[in-house]
Amino acid sequence: MSMFIQVDLWLNYPMLIHSAAQLLTLKGGPQRGRDLGRLGVIQNGAVLIRDEKIVAAGPTDELRPAYPDEPTLDASGCVVMPGFVDPHTHVIWAGDRANEFEMKMAGRPYLDILAAGGGIISTVRQTRTASIESLVAQTRPRLLRMFAHGTTTAEAKTGYGLQTATELRLLKALIALEDESPLDLAITFLGAHAIAPEYKDDPQGYTDLICETMLPTVHSWWQIHGPRLPLPFVDVFCEDRAFNLEQSRQILTAARQLGFPLKIHADEFDNLGGASLAVELGAASADHLVKTSDADIQALGGSDTVAVALPCTPFGLAEKDYTPARKLIEANAILALATDCNPGTAWNESMQFVIALACRSMGLTPAQAIAASTINSAHAIRRADIIGSIEAGKQADLLILNVPDHRHLGYRFGTNLVRQVVKRGRVYSVDVGYYRTA
Repeated sequence: MSMFIQVDLWLNYPMLIHSAAQLLTLKGGPQRGRDLGRLGVIQNGAVLIRDEKIVAAGPTDELRPAYPDEPTLDASGCVVMPGFVDPHTHVIWAGDRANEFEMKMAGRPYLDILAAGGGIISTVRQTRTASIESLVAQTRPRLLRMFAHGTTTAEAKTGYGLQTATELRLLKALIALEDESPLDLAITFLGAHAIAPEYKDDPQGYTDLICETMLPTVHSWWQIHGPRLPLPFVDVFCEDRAFNLEQSRQILTAARQLGFPLKIHADEFDNLGGASLAVELGAASADHLVKTSDADIQALGGSDTVAVALPCTPFGLAEKDYTPARKLIEANAILALATDCNPGTAWNESMQFVIALACRSMGLTPAQAIAASTINSAHAIRRADIIGSIEAGKQADLLILNVPDHRHLGYRFGTNLVRQVVKRGRVYSVDVGYYRTA
């Protein structure tokens, strides 16, 4: 079975989307603290698109008379909003870990699974043996499912290679997917996802390899293979049994010296101070943030580093603790949401489900969760100047939802509310369902 995504025939023409029950503009930039949830709702709204960009947004009664000759798309009874931005995914990998899920549900401790060769290293073994063609073929349907559920831009990490050659192969596959996919990808190098199995007794040796060999190699490689794309982010998994605080500092400092923008995995299981390190080094985001201390929360609140919550991860692990969203909001932090799509803990491609989960497990309102999934998540990949809101001059990445009120996002789950995705002004119909390939 393959997802049916149809491109409408008039996709290359100017277009006036009109009569939206609610047009959510989210204009005004990233939303901090208690400002989170400003949707900029226009009742009976309209959007004019030309040359892949938004030209104007406002009431239908104003835009239709002002642009009487534009081709139109009727959004009556629908919500029109910015496309979702998913700022944290591990979307490229080979194989699966369904057997480990069964073991977890049977009560086997995660450390026992790791000791038996499971966890991240299990996916590393499968990914190292996969060709670029296989990696692209396995990742493509995940990206299409993301797109069909409304994600128009996604961050995509390497990290299942943990050796230079495989990490470069993952980067090459991601560039190929960026070229062919309707989604835009923000690529991240995550050679520091775990300690490579060859260095299991020498984590500092692997840290040095990343800093002295991998990072310079990726930087040089990118100048040849990815010069038209932004330099990838560099990320590190700052946790016990992964990279400690000083090793994380060493990796991120080396990356910053080469000009890479930074991200960090922090506080998923232990509070090591990774969020404060992210603030200190000017990282774009600190992600997970389940065990984050009050001091780290205050540091995030006084910075431009986005706090990215990944509620699917504790849900996938059947854990009770989630990112303390209310504390982050009270501290004036910039809060974003992401899927953390990965084979071990959170194989979920839908930001709609993330919103529903964040409302229930993190205490967000639908409006707050929507803002955290659009303009704030765009800022987490440093693209809020071009995506994440419906404003003149921005890229025309929009969703038309088959609901009359934005609160259905969060209220409903387990279904796809998207009727059409508009990506760079091209209209994709995704609500037709599925078709069987030959």
